[in-house]
Amino acid sequence: MTIKERFFQLDEQWCTIHLPERPNGFAILIIGDTNHFVNEKTSFWMQHAGRSQLIEELRRYGYTIFYSNLYGRHWGSPKAVRLAKQLIYYVLKSEILNNRIYLLAEGMGALVALRLIDALPNRIRAVAMLSPCLDLQAQVTYEQENKFFYKRMIKEIASAYEVDDENVSTILWSLPTKKECIPVKIWQMSGVTHYPSSLHCRKYEELRKTWNCPIAVIYHLPEKRYGFSQAIHKFFQENNHLS
Repeated sequence: MTIKERFFQLDEQWCTIHLPERPNGFAILIIGDTNHFVNEKTSFWMQHAGRSQLIEELRRYGYTIFYSNLYGRHWGSPKAVRLAKQLIYYVLKSEILNNRIYLLAEGMGALVALRLIDALPNRIRAVAMLSPCLDLQAQVTYEQENKFFYKRMIKEIASAYEVDDENVSTILWSLPTKKECIPVKIWQMSGVTHYPSSLHCRKYEELRKTWNCPIAVIYHLPEKRYGFSQAIHKFFQENNHLS
């Protein structure tokens, strides 16, 4: 029987690799949003119907797909980025793959993606983002309108960054200043979203224009949220030529 998934631990965090039947030689690191989790038997992306279908379809295209629990609600913390880097090197060493991977980041996961672009530009081939959170400072300010969610977010960030609640303001960061022209495409959900496009993808789109490294932003309806496998595959294929 062919093994489809493999579960293992790095730094006591559960990780998963989804193996394709016919590998195309390329890998995708998924970096999930706030509900993302991985344990010893399953993951949020395996249990959620839309996300599971997206994984299966990308697997059929031949991609090796992997991800980690990343300490839960990490909000782009340095230790989550460190573990993501460790996971990338582990997978590249253990599987027969091209040494430049793709990223698929959803929501909060885009914060880690931005830091991986800065830290490992020679290991990242292209990045697909789903309704991303790209500006932590702006998101915290936005959440102040709802006291319950604001207090919870401050506690989550404090825990993830290992600081006291009252010191959270000292570690908040906005969009990157380091210019890295990695290809990026964003699928942004239209209407009311947890991460408004005006705070995140539009600001990042304008920033990339100033770098002469434009990105593509596609707006879509909520019911189409995970029906992008063909479009993501096409976008990744467009960047296969990179050495």
